[in-house]
Amino acid sequence: MSTTALPAYRTLLRAARLAFQGDGTTLAAARSSIRQGFLANASLEPTSPEYPTAIKHAEEVATILRQNVVQGKREGETYKLRIHEETERGDNESIKFAGTNLGASGGKCCSS
Repeated sequence: MSTTALPAYRTLLRAARLAFQGDGTTLAAARSSIRQGFLANASLEPTSPEYPTAIKHAEEVATILRQNVVQGKREGETYKLRIHEETERGDNESIKFAGTNLGASGGKCCSS
């Protein structure tokens, strides 16, 4: 691994550890998948046009794992979510207007 790939690899492993904390089976599967992905691209040279794309992909996956993956654990009839400090929290505006077309018509989906 080159000096650019190693930090991306470590970042991805840390993101998986954060996202799957407490779930050993899923964490082991994530580590294995990360390892296989990097081994599959191990022959890429830093001068290769595919190299920056592969590094960017690893960094984007790490961001998604850190910010958008939330695990739930069933407790009786409900699920408890493990939301951590890096979990992205959106506002409710996107939920309020889900399914509506708020294009150039100023919030109206049909002209009447």
